[in-house]
Amino acid sequence: MYLKIHLHIRLIVLLLAIISMPNLAIADPSQPEALIEEASTKLQKKLQETAIHEDFNKLTQFVNDLIKPLTDFNLISSLVLGKSWKLASPDEQERFTTEFQTLLIRTYSRAFVEFKGWEIRFLPLHLEANIKKVVVKTEVLQSSAPPISVNYRMLQTDGDWKVYDIMIEGVSLVTNYRSSFNSEIQSRGSLKAVIDTLAKNNAEMLASSHPAK
Repeated sequence: MYLKIHLHIRLIVLLLAIISMPNLAIADPSQPEALIEEASTKLQKKLQETAIHEDFNKLTQFVNDLIKPLTDFNLISSLVLGKSWKLASPDEQERFTTEFQTLLIRTYSRAFVEFKGWEIRFLPLHLEANIKKVVVKTEVLQSSAPPISVNYRMLQTDGDWKVYDIMIEGVSLVTNYRSSFNSEIQSRGSLKAVIDTLAKNNAEMLASSHPAK
């Protein structure tokens, strides 16, 4: 399940460059680029701590605490499911959002312990007054590898910038997941069946003390 997405785990970890934003005290919250830049620095420092790599459950909780306030999971979930979201019951929408969030967090957490050594280069950004949506364009630099384009789609709500999609080398995370979940819904016959399977997989993975493959 979701094999296509997991094959891109090395790229998905690049999303971690944004997850520390809620804890920033220096960066200007009205400037999404500044938030990402500050978060990148904080994350790189955290990766140097040996203890955070030794307990996968602690790592998962750490990532959850950081990413939940930043990301608009309701909007992402609705975009991922597309038409299926509109046809889903309120209970199904809530369950899917919860389990999808858990899927993302455990995926990020696993990638956290697998990927090291990166820097972010920011491309020019012109932030117009009163704008509510922005794409922060960056390149992730690694030694002995070509730059990777990572663009952050962010939405400002009540003065806070939140991520609702990320483009990695031109591929939308939302679109990628939408393709996978649509295929799963068709093969299993209902959204409920997909949610049940996702919940089971999440519980099994999080019960493990190590990052499952």
